[in-house]
Amino acid sequence: MAQEPRTERRERIGRPAAGRGEKRPTGGPRDLVDGPISAPLRAESEAIQAALLGWFKRVGRDLPWRRGTDPYRTWISEVMLQQTQVDRVVDFFFRFMERFPTVTQLAAAPEADVLRAWEGLGYYRRARQLHAAAKRIVADHGGHLPDTAPALRALPGIGRYTAGAIASIAFDRPEPIVEANSRRVLARLAAHAAPLVGTAGDGPIWEIAAALLPPRRAGLWNQALMDLGAMICTPRSPLCPRCPLADHCLALATGRVGSIPAATPRRSVIELKETAVVVRRGSRVLVVRRGAGEWWEGLWDFPRLPAREILAPLGSGRRRVVGHCSYSVTHHRVAVTVSVCEASRQGPRRDDLEWVDGESLAALAMTAPGRRIAALARGAGVAGRQGAGASRPRRG
Repeated sequence: MAQEPRTERRERIGRPAAGRGEKRPTGGPRDLVDGPISAPLRAESEAIQAALLGWFKRVGRDLPWRRGTDPYRTWISEVMLQQTQVDRVVDFFFRFMERFPTVTQLAAAPEADVLRAWEGLGYYRRARQLHAAAKRIVADHGGHLPDTAPALRALPGIGRYTAGAIASIAFDRPEPIVEANSRRVLARLAAHAAPLVGTAGDGPIWEIAAALLPPRRAGLWNQALMDLGAMICTPRSPLCPRCPLADHCLALATGRVGSIPAATPRRSVIELKETAVVVRRGSRVLVVRRGAGEWWEGLWDFPRLPAREILAPLGSGRRRVVGHCSYSVTHHRVAVTVSVCEASRQGPRRDDLEWVDGESLAALAMTAPGRRIAALARGAGVAGRQGAGASRPRRG
């Protein structure tokens, strides 16, 4: 669809012509926006779609999961991208797909192997739900991902956004999506100035996304929105002169790009301190599995003091400090003192405790702090070298 001259379009939606980037006269918000999206902006949806899809075809990011429309690859990438930056996901995606190239192989793998392959991406609940969903797909869908958003949402770990992404990208279903980057683009485009906090705050953005969604090529449109937010419509210092939607953007027209979306209060950081204990007995060290409700539930780590119920039965000797490390999780920043000691007894057998030799640590799905603690222990000569061909852990 041929685009009209910019001045004519601005007059049609009730805005004076002005140079790109120049602050325009503003009335009250109701002068330009009626509900989440104004009727004039809705009427420009075809021009908006053509402009954004044309831009995406020229400069969209070349990402490995976009090379084809395989539903499995799309699903894995979308789960990995939840709360994780694209540049961190790329290497993990290649390794995970090499280890589990099909949904059948993922479903058949032990959970420990899935968690080990996921190690470093964080938010391990995603990996567990991915594994559970793979089993459901094999059992209930013949090893094929469902091709509609409602059926996808019935699977573990797949919510509204992920279902819309898979359905639109892999199956060309006309499903909208809202995630961090597209949320910002849509809010600015429609001059939606309300805070975007929680499900209720996102409701109007989903309405805007649905109103602008093209009936075909929805997957390309959704990916284009994400790329525009990542590359041009950034949280700070957006590149408005290079934006393909600048002529349609109500936030730009009213000089409010910098204040939309509305800033949300940042949570204060809670500082914590803890002491980790690397207990050695002969050539092996003791690791403990994180329990239900703890950070990194189900992953292996080293005991934290006081840990009396763990350390008392071991006849552990005097501890000495070998180093310090730190980690951040949610809104907590934790400083860790790493200490080591010797045990005179192996203690009782428990499912959540393992005595492992140094090389076996590489085969375990460990927490990120656990890996750092192990490195400090190796440096102090407490734990052996981690090898790629590690043996399996042995029980005491």
